[in-house]
Amino acid sequence: MSKRLDITFAALANPTRRAILARLASGEVSVSELAEPFSMSQPAVSRHLKVLERAGLISTGADAQRRPRKLDARPLAEATEWLQRYRQYWEASFVRLDGLLNELQATQKKRKRAAAKKR
Repeated sequence: MSKRLDITFAALANPTRRAILARLASGEVSVSELAEPFSMSQPAVSRHLKVLERAGLISTGADAQRRPRKLDARPLAEATEWLQRYRQYWEASFVRLDGLLNELQATQKKRKRAAAKKR
């Protein structure tokens, strides 16, 4: 799984490839349709597509003349599962931080009340 995650995250590291995946989330499209919004040549877009294909993030559709590409979200699910462990860590850390802040605020209120009584 580690090697597949490396390949997935390497593919996702590029903003153009992330934009291509976002477009494919709406449905399959041809390479020329994918190239339209980018200020790069169709061969450059094709190189990005090869990276995404190697990562298993996209596949080629059945229409042989158009060769449409479509999203394959399975590697994203694996990456999400891996990231979920760290999300749980951070959520637990935030809960502990909230508890500490509440304790500090309560202590500060007690000190203010004690100081007000002394006046």
